[in-house]
Amino acid sequence: MDLYELPDYDAHELVLFGHDSATGLRSIIALHSSALGPAAGGCRLWAYRTTAEAVADALRLSRGMSYKNAMAGLRFGGGKAVILAATRQMKTPELFEAFGRFVDSLGGRYVTAEDVGTTIEERPSGFFSGSRPRCASGSAGPISRA
Repeated sequence: MDLYELPDYDAHELVLFGHDSATGLRSIIALHSSALGPAAGGCRLWAYRTTAEAVADALRLSRGMSYKNAMAGLRFGGGKAVILAATRQMKTPELFEAFGRFVDSLGGRYVTAEDVGTTIEERPSGFFSGSRPRCASGSAGPISRA
């Protein structure tokens, strides 16, 4: 797979692959733009058929978040995370803690929230753990005050 030749690639700033063997975490974070501020976008947990399908989804959705955040007048760029889930049983506190560490590795360049397959109730088990806030609510209210 040549990332730069994918139809959904649009000069993304960063595409990062994360893996944690202890929890089975396989995740991709795509940062499309940080022109307006840190990239912001939800985390989707989905049973992708292939890694290429997950990459395409992350690229497409992160680009959409760049436009969505800009049109809403928010001081955020666009980003998106996907977790490749084989089964619903993968949704453990340990998996989300590993994902939180993956987000933390970006040093505040990405702010995540719930999306398809993740919920507000799961956030405390991992999204908020760590040294810096990395999660926003599903509504634009808390983000727009940041």
